Amino acid sequence: MAAKPRFRNDTDATPDAAPDSAPAPVAVATGPADRKHPVDETLPPLKLLTSGLQHVAAMYAGVVAPPMIVGPAMGLTAKETAFLMGASLFTAGLATLLQTLGIRRIGARLPFVNGVSFAGVTPMVAIGKDRGHDGIAVVLGAIIVAGLLGFLLAPYFCKLVRFFPPVVTGTVITLIGVSLLPVSFNWSQGGDAGAPDHGSATNITMAAVTMLIVLVLRKLLRGFLQQIAILLGLVIGTLIAIPVGITDFGAVGDAGLIGFPTPFHFGAPRFEIAAIVSMCIVMLVCMTESTADMLALGRIVDRPADERTIEGGLRADALGSALSPLFNGFMCSAFAQNVGLVAMTGVRSRFVVAAGGGILIVLGLVPVAASVIALVPLPVLGGAGIVLFGSVAASGIQTLATAALEQGENALIVAAALGIGLIPIAAPDFYHAFPGDLLVVLDSGISTGCVVAILLNLAFNHLGARADRRTPDPDGQEAGGNGPVPASPSAPASAH
Repeated sequence: MAAKPRFRNDTDATPDAAPDSAPAPVAVATGPADRKHPVDETLPPLKLLTSGLQHVAAMYAGVVAPPMIVGPAMGLTAKETAFLMGASLFTAGLATLLQTLGIRRIGARLPFVNGVSFAGVTPMVAIGKDRGHDGIAVVLGAIIVAGLLGFLLAPYFCKLVRFFPPVVTGTVITLIGVSLLPVSFNWSQGGDAGAPDHGSATNITMAAVTMLIVLVLRKLLRGFLQQIAILLGLVIGTLIAIPVGITDFGAVGDAGLIGFPTPFHFGAPRFEIAAIVSMCIVMLVCMTESTADMLALGRIVDRPADERTIEGGLRADALGSALSPLFNGFMCSAFAQNVGLVAMTGVRSRFVVAAGGGILIVLGLVPVAASVIALVPLPVLGGAGIVLFGSVAASGIQTLATAALEQGENALIVAAALGIGLIPIAAPDFYHAFPGDLLVVLDSGISTGCVVAILLNLAFNHLGARADRRTPDPDGQEAGGNGPVPASPSAPASAH
């Protein structure tokens, strides 16, 4: 059998990477067998820009939606809410650059997109409802403390990676995709449940047409054009939507040319204990989801996320969150929809996502540019989103295929975790009688499913497990109820 090509990582050059018995260094010829890993490859400028723009298009609605909800709930004017949206784009760009390019031990250095977390919307509304600028100041103060706490916890939280075998990661990745699908369904209907045309035949047909365009482009195109099929589908879908009458050009005319997010625009941050506790809980939820996303992304790009990668990623999440309030932004965390985009396009370069981060910064500084991206109607975005988010769920199913479900109680672990994780999706009011602080976790199917999968895996495959279930097999892998486990963090992941 031919040897698998070896991708050169930046860490390969360190002294620790050489075996103890290695001979003296010799000149090594460079070539295909020693080329850079695709994650670290830089692409031609045009490909870098268009692929980065595709990531922005996939996440744009998710970034601006939280401030669109929080602003009016706190009693802010339309102009102030628009300012929050620009600040969210700007800080998402900064956090994404921190995550992809990294500084020392900060950043996962994977094609990992960061943006405003939906997990914080409910508690932020509860903290600042009808309090105007005071409410925003309290929320931003709580986020600063929560971000600093997450930064300090990252070196310890990352050690939980050994409790994320394929039976857990596959379940969580599947839940990520399934949990995001209702978002795309809502976009396909029009996004605003109170609008007269919500769920109209026009909106749903437009979503179906866009999805069909994306599928046809993926089938017919080759090479680079196939990789940007989502972006092309969004452009074509938007052009079709113009004569249909669902494209709103009002935002372009109202947007200003330049709009820097003035630091502490709403006043100095304020610190209230109850608000800090709520946002710290949100921070832990975000760290759990980000860990699962990094493990998923590591498998997709064939660079398994080890403890050091996860620590760097969590530090970037937390530091981005702590710095975000300086520019009036909210808590930052991973965007799972972009994991699906990486899986679908096969473009694994982290510099593509870094280019997307740069575009987000420009959009935050130039409102009129942001408004052009906002021209994409939500039904068009929803049609493309169904393909994107479905790709995430499919990746999770692929991971579960390696989890040895026929062994032990692994099938039961998956069944229980998926069942509980689907509760917030299938029955959104299921936990309505529970305290508000618990809803931060319970209303996230990803978080509840992840916790259940981890606990059941501990109970069935770790606590009291027989020693012979974890003895190495002849191939050097660990046998047991968790499915095949690479012998070392550097071992290649299964192909997806």
